[in-house]
Amino acid sequence: MDFDYATVRATSAALFGADVDIGKGITDLLINELVNGGAFSVIERKAFDAILKEQNISISDRFDSATAAQIGRLSGLDAIVIGSITQLNHDERTTNIGGGRKPGRFVRMDSKAAVAITARIVNVDTSDILTAVTGNGDVERSETLLIGADRSSGGNIDMKSSNFNETIIGETVNKAVNSVASQLQANSSKVTARVKIDGLVARVNGSELTVNVGSDNRVKIGDILTVGRVIDEVKDPITGEVIDVIEETLGELKITRVTAKSSTGSYSGSSPVEIKDRVHN
Repeated sequence: MDFDYATVRATSAALFGADVDIGKGITDLLINELVNGGAFSVIERKAFDAILKEQNISISDRFDSATAAQIGRLSGLDAIVIGSITQLNHDERTTNIGGGRKPGRFVRMDSKAAVAITARIVNVDTSDILTAVTGNGDVERSETLLIGADRSSGGNIDMKSSNFNETIIGETVNKAVNSVASQLQANSSKVTARVKIDGLVARVNGSELTVNVGSDNRVKIGDILTVGRVIDEVKDPITGEVIDVIEETLGELKITRVTAKSSTGSYSGSSPVEIKDRVHN
């Protein structure tokens, strides 16, 4: 999601001469790095627009881990990346070295720039932060310039442009983004794919249930599945297709044995279970 830049908003406005959403620009750069890195399958922010509008989620709320997880679940994702720009500094010192003709003159320009970006990967099922990283970019330059020449610290506002990349700020931003991307990719193993398990009760033996989903469906020993009963169906009034089901939750099933096509476990709940009742995560 677009990174928060509230901490450096005033500095950014002074640097670029306007309130530029550098959070979005840095996010675009990070998306490119993650896509090219190959560790993740990345869904662009455009996929969230409808959800943000539908859920009435504000700009500030979207940086909260719980809210991000909610958006991720509604989008069918495994994890979501949120973050912020925590540092944006740019200092210049000029020294007159002469040699120029009026009205211009040669000066030595000593420049320093520093950017810091924090990023967090959030588990959409639990809202837990799986990993948190910080990427820093620090660049120093010393160059001779003719005052009066066309020169800009910020360069083109498009952060993916070559003009921006050639500036000291552009070089610094890219260093920080590359550092964040490398660290996120190094921690990619902490992100586990969401597994959708949906089956039916095939056998009832007291509190022991056997269901028709097993290791082929990525069920494993220790999984806890919800046991429910469909009490109503919602159908499309034109096609008659079932578009939703109303379910009564009966209890939970803790899996103790798994085969390729089935799983068996211990049921706990206040209501008795019948064959064809649903089990799902």
